[in-house]
Parts: sequence; structure tokens; C-alpha cells
Amino acid sequence: MKLIDTKLNGVFIIENMVFEDQRGTFCKTFNAEFFSKNNLCNNFKESYYSISQKDVIRGMHFQLPPYEHHKLVYVPHGEVMDVILDLRKASNTFGEYINVNLSAENRNSIYIPKGLAHGFKALKNDTITVYNVSTVYNEDSDSGIHWNSFDFNWNANNPIISEKDQNLTKFNNFDTPF
Repeated sequence: MKLIDTKLNGVFIIENMVFEDQRGTFCKTFNAEFFSKNNLCNNFKESYYSISQKDVIRGMHFQLPPYEHHKLVYVPHGEVMDVILDLRKASNTFGEYINVNLSAENRNSIYIPKGLAHGFKALKNDTITVYNVSTVYNEDSDSGIHWNSFDFNWNANNPIISEKDQNLTKFNNFDTPF
């Protein structure tokens, strides 16, 4: 496994270990020792996945304190444009964002620390996105930033977005607790 820095402090693209032979592919997406050695959270409490059609936008999601969490995200089938927005008021990149493509082809993961909003746009039908998080879901602290309120170009003519995500707080109206 290899960590690649991004402009957002603590956010890393992870080049996963991939083994291929005549049977197919084996991909290691997590190793507690590697994560610990690199000062990354290695104690995930929940894991889940979504299946999205092309042009679905999910985001920008996070949990509020004290249930905020670290996330490890990867795509074993399909492809997404993954977007991370810095909500940490003491960060020198507060309000800035990055986007990376995660796919079954590149087999990369993204590590997202506490205090950042996360979302993605599915680039292919039936895209599976896996999330590992360091805290258990808490409905009262489930929150987000409106997907189209922070100057990111989603390059989406007809995005498919949930009603919940359409009604999230706009970035400039969000009073960050991070």
C-alpha cells in the first residue's frame, strides 16, 4: 500500500495492493498495521456500500461531533468522481476541496479524516461505493452541505439527487463545529 498526499491535510489517496493472475484480481484495501504506522485511524466501527446509477450525486455528507468519523472509501465496481470539502475552521484549506476518481480499474481508496464533507458523482451505471467509518451512524448527528453550494463543477447536466441532499444547508450558511 502507498499513501499519496493531497492538498487537504490528512486526506490521502491510497494505492492499494493488487494481485492478479489467471483467476482474476485480489485487492487489499485495509491493513491495520500500515494504517497505524502512518497515523491513520485503524479502528472502523461500520462498513456499508451504495449502488448508484450514472449521474447520481450523493453528498456532501458527514456526522457532527461527537459522532464525527474518519472514512475509508473505495469502488470495487464502476467509477465515481469523489469530492472532499474541508470544514475544519482552523485548517489552512478551510472551504477548499479536492476531487479524485475512484474506480474498479484504478483500485485506489481515499482516506478522509474527521471534519470533512464527502460526496461523489457516479460515472457509470451500477457503481458500488464502499465506506468504512470509525463511528456508528447516529441519526441526530447525520448532516451535510448542499452539493452545489461550494463552487465545485460537478459537470452534471441532469444529476439524480435525493430530496434529503437537495435540502442540505448551503456552505456559506453552515456554522462549522469542526
